[in-house]
Parts: sequence; C-alpha cells; structure tokens
Amino acid sequence: MTSPALPGPPRPTSRDVARAAGVSQATVSLVLGEKWRGRVSETTAARVRDTARGLGYRPNLAARNLRLGRTRTALLVVPALTNEFFARVYTGAAAVAAEHGFGVVLYPSPDGTGPARDPFPSARAALDGVIASSMAADALDALHGANVPLVMLDSDPSAPGPAARVNLDIADGMRQVARHLLALGHRRFLHLASAVDTWTFTARAGALHTALREVPGTEVRTASAALDVRAGREAAEHALTLPGPRPTAVVCDDDILAAGACKAARRLGLRVPDDLSVTGFDDLALATAVEPELTTVQLPAEQVGERGMAALLAVLAGRQAQPGSLPVRLVVRGSSAPPPGLPTA
Repeated sequence: MTSPALPGPPRPTSRDVARAAGVSQATVSLVLGEKWRGRVSETTAARVRDTARGLGYRPNLAARNLRLGRTRTALLVVPALTNEFFARVYTGAAAVAAEHGFGVVLYPSPDGTGPARDPFPSARAALDGVIASSMAADALDALHGANVPLVMLDSDPSAPGPAARVNLDIADGMRQVARHLLALGHRRFLHLASAVDTWTFTARAGALHTALREVPGTEVRTASAALDVRAGREAAEHALTLPGPRPTAVVCDDDILAAGACKAARRLGLRVPDDLSVTGFDDLALATAVEPELTTVQLPAEQVGERGMAALLAVLAGRQAQPGSLPVRLVVRGSSAPPPGLPTA
C-alpha cells in the first residue's frame, strides 16, 4: 500500500514577505505590482523584491487580477491565418506578453478582412486591450463601446482613434523597389495592386507612383487583384497582353500576387527575369519557394508583434508607446534583372 504523500511546506504569502522585510502588506503589494514609484523609496522597493525572491514568493496572479478587475489578456485581431506574416506577428506579440504575465488571444477575421462576430460576450470584462491589423479593422466593429485600449498595426497615422500605433516604413519599401528597377534600366512598369482597400496598400501605391514619376520616360499600368495566386495570375496575364509596348517589370503589392505574376509570365511564354522582372513585398516563405526566387521587401513581422504588445503594455501603465516606424529592406534575388535589350551587370 502506498503511503500518502506528505504535504510540502506552505507557500510564503505577502504577509510573510512584509514581516521579513519589515514593511506593511500594502507596501509589498505596491512594490510587486510595480506601482511603488513616487510612493516607496528605491531602497525599500529593492529590499521587498530581495526578500520576496529569497522566500520564493510567487504572487497569486488569478487573485490579483480579480482584485484589479483585469484578466491580463490581450486580443490580437488579424486577417485569416493563411497569411504567414500574421502568424509571425502573433509569435512576436505572444513572446513579449509572456514576459509580462499576459496571454494573447488570436482572433482572425473570418473572411480575411470583413466584419467579425463579437469574440467575447463582454469585451470590457474579458480583455485588457486589443491589438489589431488595419487589414482586419472592420472586425473591430463588434468591440465598439467596449472602452478597451486599442493598438493599431500598419494603419493610417493621420486617422484618429487608437491609443498607439505600430507602423512599418511601407513607403520606403516601395521606394527601394522603384530605385532598384530603375537602376536596372526599366521604364515600363505594371503595378499589380491589392484589391483590399486599406492604408498599407494605398501607401504602397502612392510611394511607387511618386518614385516612378520622378524619372522621365517611365510608364505605369495598374491592375488590381484579390490576394491569392489565381487572381494575381489572371490580372497580370490580362494587363501584360493589352495593346501597346509590354511592361518589362511587374511590381506586386505582396509575394502572393508576385507568384501569380510569375505564373502569368510562364503562360505567356515569357521568362523571368530575362523577359520580365517581377518583385514582391513581405518576404514570405513563398518568396524562396518559387523559381527564380523573388526580389522582395522584407518586413520584420515578429518585431511588429513585439512592438505592438509593448505599446499596449505601455498604454496600460500610463506611459508613452515607443515612437517611430520599423525599417524594412529590399532583398534582391533572381526575379529581377535588366530589361530585354540591355546588358546584364
């Protein structure tokens, strides 16, 4: 017969910490709740932390959260998770959240960009804050009136509303693409644009067309398509067969559309990059799965998630979120080269 296990020593309580540190329980709560600044000296705060660490004290987060009326939960609203970029955003947000005792609930908008059903019966009771991609902004309609802090990702910096924003330098990414192709000698372009009406794609189009207009003799066609390979192929195939001189470079709003453009080129008997250069945007795994590999703009997706969660934590603590946009960079691969008739480098 197995003897019952003996109970271990009781877990130390905040009262034990207060007694050992020679302070009140209220002081322990202030220090361990990171609310001591301006109310408790740094020396006392250090003594309380050292005492708690020495006793092996661990706060009862569930009880503390009930007292504070918080669940230490953030909602991350993104388009459908078939897009690798947003899975990486979640990874970054969850890592920072875990460091601060928070959880992240991932909520994809059902159709990728449209309205979503309220994920919680009462968002105010269930959430401490929301982090949302501008591509799924309509899904936030269900949370209107919930009065929870909102951090927007990749959204119009001139629009009112969120407590903080985390943006990528999208415009600079498109300028890098334009400079690269212009330096190769391209002057006839097709812009294969996303049909999704959001700030990020508007910013890409604006930056591209502005950069190309600065160089005399450039021509730009625009075709739009839904964000899938088939739609990209059909739109590119149609645009490349219109009357007039054919574009020598296709600038795509993302890598998925670029994969469609590459398929269109093959169907038309064109070689990439000998007859037609193709560029993407995002640097998804797809960019190195196609042949030739895509020249594309690399976006630091995990850093977007990290910065978004850090911004929400700052807002909850009454601090200013870190300003500035995250830099992006062009990765040149095999899908871009000088246009036909010009020597290769």
